[in-house]
Amino acid sequence: MRERIEEAGGDGRAGGTTVRIDGEDLDPDHGGPDQDRIRQDTTRRLERAMGALGTAAMARMDDRLMWFRALSAEDRSWVGLVAQAGIAAFVEWFQHAGEDRPTPSIEFFGTAPRELKRSISLQQTVDIVRTVVEVVEAQTAELAAPGGREQLQQAMLRYTRDVAFAAAQVYAREAEARGSWDARLEALIVDALVRGEVDDGLHSWAAALGWTSSPVVVLAGQAPDDDPQAVVDGLRERGRRSALDLLAGVQGDRLIVIVGGADSVGAAARHVVPRFGPGPIVIGPEVGDLHAAASSARAAMAGLRAAPAWPDAPRPVHAEDLLAERAIDGDADARAQLIENVYRPLTGTPLLDTLATYLEQGTSLEATARLLFVHPNTVRYRLRKITELTGYQPTEGRSAFTLQVGLILGRLSETSVT
Repeated sequence: MRERIEEAGGDGRAGGTTVRIDGEDLDPDHGGPDQDRIRQDTTRRLERAMGALGTAAMARMDDRLMWFRALSAEDRSWVGLVAQAGIAAFVEWFQHAGEDRPTPSIEFFGTAPRELKRSISLQQTVDIVRTVVEVVEAQTAELAAPGGREQLQQAMLRYTRDVAFAAAQVYAREAEARGSWDARLEALIVDALVRGEVDDGLHSWAAALGWTSSPVVVLAGQAPDDDPQAVVDGLRERGRRSALDLLAGVQGDRLIVIVGGADSVGAAARHVVPRFGPGPIVIGPEVGDLHAAASSARAAMAGLRAAPAWPDAPRPVHAEDLLAERAIDGDADARAQLIENVYRPLTGTPLLDTLATYLEQGTSLEATARLLFVHPNTVRYRLRKITELTGYQPTEGRSAFTLQVGLILGRLSETSVT
């Protein structure tokens, strides 16, 4: 009998050993007469030890894995069943050799309920597989039949490698499917807020995406020329890096971004403004939660439509600073807000006539005083009171324009149209 030992090379099993007896390949992984007998003996030993191995794996997980200790008793028992099923799957796989050996998979995770599979991450799956392997590996000398220790070790290496790849593929597919579903939910939320169709379903969708943040602010602007999905993905990644909740949607040539959890409106804008295309960007008012974000979205969209009327507006600009342009453009919310904030506080007081006269006289203090038969200091005092009541300063150009529009809208609101 001629016996020769060769180092593995071109077959890809680097570092392996091939034993040839009279030209017959006795590679531990492919087997031969003696190797088949050793494999069967080792298989019987493994089958007898499966229960003990499962118990040892549970004890090791409890000792080393903090996340495992934090599970409920029911979930821990399910993980134990998964570990036991994994050991059984390895024993069944080990029995086969050569070309007929099935490709390892993680179908043994099917023993767990769907809720557990959702709560176990890829890293935790790897922890389970690693723990089971360590337990089996620690008892290789006792588990392997005489002469079969290397055979068992090589099989474990191949099996765990292939299971790891299989697990990664499964989680990648689930992540891709989940990503597609999350993208659809995100688009539904953005569309519902833009259209103002807010109901209990909105909160359910947001909860499914893990949205918990407040306050909330909505920004609207031109979308960049990039692929819409790439734009949304980039914004989502920016939100994760900034620890912000962020939803985004591209509708035609518009980009709408909903930001939650920012320390301030300015902070929210700084994180997302670079992702917009050229042109104006409008920031809606800050609101308490996602349910109230429809009003912020409505103001931001109305501001975006009216923004071309103020070419020198800052970028970004607050929707509140575009109230006059929005009102002229037909925004009912802006009209009501101007009437409430500008006209109502002045109605029934000398301040209303003073404001009207001051604006009609081209913001001339002396001309206003002459027409009202009062001292210029009285006019100055009244103008300060107008600023206190409305928040707008009549002596400043943009504020004077907004006050003028508010005054006109207030007069129109009190006129009966027949």
